[in-house]
Amino acid sequence: MIDFKQYEEYTRYPKNLYTLVILLPFVLAFFMLLADDSDEAAQLGNTVYANISGSGCVPGKRPGSAGATYGESTPESIHYNVRTPLNYNPGIAHPLLMVYAPAGANRAKTESMTQLTLQATTAGFIIAYADHPELSTTSIIQLGTIPRLIAKKWCIDEQRMYLTGHSDGGTASMALGYMSGSEDFPTAIAPSAAGLNYQKLSQHDCPAPLSVMVMHSSNDRLFPGFGKESLGWWAACNDCDPIPEKLDNGCIEYPNCSNAVKTWYCEGDKTHSQWPGLNSAILEFFKSEGGRGEAGP
Repeated sequence: MIDFKQYEEYTRYPKNLYTLVILLPFVLAFFMLLADDSDEAAQLGNTVYANISGSGCVPGKRPGSAGATYGESTPESIHYNVRTPLNYNPGIAHPLLMVYAPAGANRAKTESMTQLTLQATTAGFIIAYADHPELSTTSIIQLGTIPRLIAKKWCIDEQRMYLTGHSDGGTASMALGYMSGSEDFPTAIAPSAAGLNYQKLSQHDCPAPLSVMVMHSSNDRLFPGFGKESLGWWAACNDCDPIPEKLDNGCIEYPNCSNAVKTWYCEGDKTHSQWPGLNSAILEFFKSEGGRGEAGP
């Protein structure tokens, strides 16, 4: 029971009241942080397994559970959450969609911002969201280990591991496209509002041909024009025809790329901080991509 007399004594003193005012935002932030990992953010869908082809997994070998899993972590303590279809079948290999967070966001905020979970799990993907570490070559490599960690616990088709993310998350997903040194990871990338332009990308060797869907806004004031510049680098690396074609979804594609990889550019008009909202196009791209090929030019 609350002692109202004691409460009145406490609130009588301006010093204590001032302390309350100072601490209140921190208390609220703490409870909001706890709420970030609530089930409300995880809207899962049932998938039709007849539409998923590929190899399977040995029953009982991967302990990952169906539904929403919270608080997975890398050895370096980068936390991530995993979502499966509601009717998850642990004997069927699923495509994986890895989503990296922008600066100032965590895995829960990124899930809420992108609203990808329901569509992705309905389409048969397992989808995961990672926290944002301060970006460096080391931390990007650490982010790149998460899909393999997930594949140890859930039934993942390791030939279909896809990366996306926004701002710093887009930068991480794009960087992993040329940094990984592997011809089978990632399978394709869809970076949004990435902070990599032609000047930065040209400092790196072309990776093996890789399907890439670059998303960038014409109103991005933080990285103006970076999307078109990065697209040019990827189109050259993928050895595509130089004249792009318009797609029915409003994006453009550079055709006839090496090894049938796809090179798309989708331009929006939102501010830098806003997710482009092209979820259907992202999933369409990943479901139809051409995969990786042999070493590029």
